[in-house]
Amino acid sequence: MTATTEAPKRYRFLHTLSSRASSPWTVRIAAAFLVLLVLVAIFAPLVAPYDPDTGSLGGAYLGGSADHLLGTDASGRDILSRLIYGARYTLLGAILIVGLATVIGVGLAVFGAWKRTSADAVVVRAFDTILVLPALLLALAATALFGAGLVAAGIALAIAYVPYIGRVTRSSALQQTAQPYIAALRLQGFRASRVVWRHLLPNLAGLIMAQITVLFGYAIIDMAAVSYLGLGVQPPTADWGTMVAAGQSSIVRGYPEESLYAGLAIFFTVFAFNILGDYFGKRFNV
Repeated sequence: MTATTEAPKRYRFLHTLSSRASSPWTVRIAAAFLVLLVLVAIFAPLVAPYDPDTGSLGGAYLGGSADHLLGTDASGRDILSRLIYGARYTLLGAILIVGLATVIGVGLAVFGAWKRTSADAVVVRAFDTILVLPALLLALAATALFGAGLVAAGIALAIAYVPYIGRVTRSSALQQTAQPYIAALRLQGFRASRVVWRHLLPNLAGLIMAQITVLFGYAIIDMAAVSYLGLGVQPPTADWGTMVAAGQSSIVRGYPEESLYAGLAIFFTVFAFNILGDYFGKRFNV
């Protein structure tokens, strides 16, 4: 067996992803919703009708109208504008968490699976140790040590997420490294880095993508929870978690709009990510 005969194997992930097999309408709607959400977050200054941090007490608790489609909050700030800007910080937090967790988790998993020695045992023990620590507890500890904010809480949550993607990736990586094509490449003298980057990781890409998609939903929930507790994004900056918290006092006054719309934004975004994650898992036989 030669590397040439196995070369097409590297492109299996891209071929599967770009195949014309029809996807369920729920998947298409979820994907369209998330694409729209990302575009709105990127172009928030152009899309939002008002400054999200500016309001007037005289304009507090206005109902939905042509001027304020979703009404205003207790400070007279436009709720729609705050939701739009909140999407930016919510997605940034999820990207930080999942991106860092993926780099660390996949890196350790592949390293351990490739070495298959005491290094792999250390990686497994590290995953098991982190797994018993609640994600929110790590986030609270990080914010207590380094202060409230997106970065400290995001890094702590990323560490907590490492085992979730690392354990699954390691299991699949162990199966791949036992395949004949890996042994053939090793016998031909190819560097480990080349085999990993050009052959092993592409064959793990489908599984990693499915895991990342699901973790995005969980990251949004956890980051919103941290912000809800006042330890994430700090007011007056708009964030869906802080909006839910800020709107609670308005609910008893008969104005649930701020908490309601922010909660719905979190729900539908997480739901969309879960639909895509489930679809990718089935598509790539995860």
